[in-house]
Amino acid sequence: MYDPRQVILKPIVSEKSFDLIERENRYTFEVAKFATKPQIASAVEEIFDVKVMKVNTLNVTGKPRRVRVAKGKTRGWKKAIVALSDGDTIEMFTS
Repeated sequence: MYDPRQVILKPIVSEKSFDLIERENRYTFEVAKFATKPQIASAVEEIFDVKVMKVNTLNVTGKPRRVRVAKGKTRGWKKAIVALSDGDTIEMFTS
């Protein structure tokens, strides 16, 4: 239904996400708001040729910001934490 590259938008690169990779073999991605857990799992399996064991998702709400008088919020987005089977890795995170 959806192209996998429309579901997985970009990887999350941070100290916390790299710690999850080393300790638990879990990878973090920014995903589309409409994406469901099965869609995320199939997209990761298709793009990176790995076996997904579990997908956790959460909606990140925008933080309030202010520029002079105008008030607003940063954009909200959806995060997915994907657990891979033992022995599988995603090369772009390890290099």
